[in-house]
Amino acid sequence: MSQEPEIEEESLFDAPPMAEQERMIEAILFASAEPVTLRELEARMPHGCDAAEAMVYVRRRYEGRGVHVMKIGDSYALRTAADLGYLMQKETVEVRKLSRAAIETLAIIAYHQPVTRAEIEEIRGVSVSRGTVDQLLELEWIRFGRRKMTPGRPVTFVVTEGFLDHFGLENARDLPGLKELRSAGLLESRPGVSLMPKVGEEDDEPESTEGQSELFED
Repeated sequence: MSQEPEIEEESLFDAPPMAEQERMIEAILFASAEPVTLRELEARMPHGCDAAEAMVYVRRRYEGRGVHVMKIGDSYALRTAADLGYLMQKETVEVRKLSRAAIETLAIIAYHQPVTRAEIEEIRGVSVSRGTVDQLLELEWIRFGRRKMTPGRPVTFVVTEGFLDHFGLENARDLPGLKELRSAGLLESRPGVSLMPKVGEEDDEPESTEGQSELFED
């Protein structure tokens, strides 16, 4: 029995002009606290709108401006131009400072993702406390990735879109090199932990594991 071809549903109204679609996207991005995907944009816009095409024009229009439309993973957000970040310094409040262990763990996850706890410990040369990983999870800078197909099927860790957004990155491939990390103060200039496997160092102080939840259960 032959099946009749599906008939696409036609809209009773024409899609708004592209200029109006640009204005809609601009308004949504401005009002959104979190980055927005193209699918989420089209769900809010009138039937027949092409968010992907409109986004191309919006991003082009904001090139060279004080704010620009940044792509973060599969989402988009309005962000201050990188070269004007110094103007925001008075508005910045440092809530807490990451420990050296947390910075090193975060860097290893970012450059080696998806990476297991055992692999992090192999690279750092010391054990990783559950407290360090808990802190990064609470900041929503890392999340659980897929389990590795090795004995025990250990869980892996990857960085989040929140991490990319905080550091102004479109994806993990945009991460800076070692020299840039050291010049920014994110890695110490003295010999120490490397982002390359099988090179590590001992921490100055042991990391506390008391009162932390187990993160690596099946």
